[in-house]
Amino acid sequence: MKRKAQLLQGNQACSQGALDAGVRFYAGYPITPSTEIAEFMAEALPKVGGKFIQMEDEIAGIGAVIGAALTGVKALTATSGPGFSLKQELIGFAAMTEIPCVVVNVQRMGPSTGGPTSPAQGDIMQARWGTHGDHPVIALSPASVLEAYTLTIKAVNFSEKFRVPVIFLLDEVIGHMREKVVLPELSGMEIIDRKRTTVSPLEYLPYAADESGIPAIADFGQGYHWHVTGLNHDQSGSPTGKADVLNQELQRLFQKLDQYQEEITLYQTFDVEDAEYLLISFGCSTRPSLAAIEILRKHGIKAGVLQLQTIWPFPEKVIKEFTAKRKGVFVVEMNAGQLCLEVERTMDNREILHKVNKINGELITPQEIIDKVQEAVN
Repeated sequence: MKRKAQLLQGNQACSQGALDAGVRFYAGYPITPSTEIAEFMAEALPKVGGKFIQMEDEIAGIGAVIGAALTGVKALTATSGPGFSLKQELIGFAAMTEIPCVVVNVQRMGPSTGGPTSPAQGDIMQARWGTHGDHPVIALSPASVLEAYTLTIKAVNFSEKFRVPVIFLLDEVIGHMREKVVLPELSGMEIIDRKRTTVSPLEYLPYAADESGIPAIADFGQGYHWHVTGLNHDQSGSPTGKADVLNQELQRLFQKLDQYQEEITLYQTFDVEDAEYLLISFGCSTRPSLAAIEILRKHGIKAGVLQLQTIWPFPEKVIKEFTAKRKGVFVVEMNAGQLCLEVERTMDNREILHKVNKINGELITPQEIIDKVQEAVN
């Protein structure tokens, strides 16, 4: 059945995407500007046989999500600002224990309490390095209400397929913005469920992987013994200090994403074929970037936009490809230059790299981008 046009808020679209991806458990704590996700899930989950729990704090929220995921349920939590900081230790636990879950972070202005209702994109590095130690992570970022829906489904799929925590980096602008959208038909959407073990409980090793690098999982309560610990462990889940075992297991955590880098890397391009000047952006900053290139082209300046939907793992191959042979590259983001650090590290000709930043809680305007480009051109 074809879906009808709707006027949806970004947070609502994210919630609907989670439901359509099969999420049936939500635990969290209300915090601006993510609260609408909790409100939506509280109303919608019981109607489809799911469970919603408002926990006493942010730490308990992700703890409950991890517990639910261990029972075989697709689980999600949402937060913002200080709440994302509070979840970091258990995000690391989910990475080490390879428990599928999705953490939505509707970014707001910081640090500390900052501006709860003001937009920002300052959690790029925290999404990758917020928890301690080396660990793999996937982080996606939408630039529209429709993408808030489709990329949430991708986030749930990735968490299930690769057994990793996935960070969904919304921002206050996209989270609270309303747009007319027609959601794609569910029959055309790929929905992925985790790979479950087919061996007997006596044969089961929770961290024994085949050539995919991803171990099959057993749901708690189905008769399988599974030692879940954040300590370094072997294939049985038992803690170990053997260097060769640790190296093998920790290397596998990274390699299981490395071999699927092309599948995980999502992006869009706009007018890049003949572009002499390239704008790289993500999330809400993509929108003024698109408006800017339209005006720049009217003034005879060939500009295009590379929109990153996958932030982590960082799409190095894509950056190298699209920054080659340009006269100028501009990274547009609402922070002091976090994504630009990665672009600078990756691209070959750093002399043509420019930053377009804003950190005062106001959206970057097309004119501010145009001024930076024209300054470089002249």
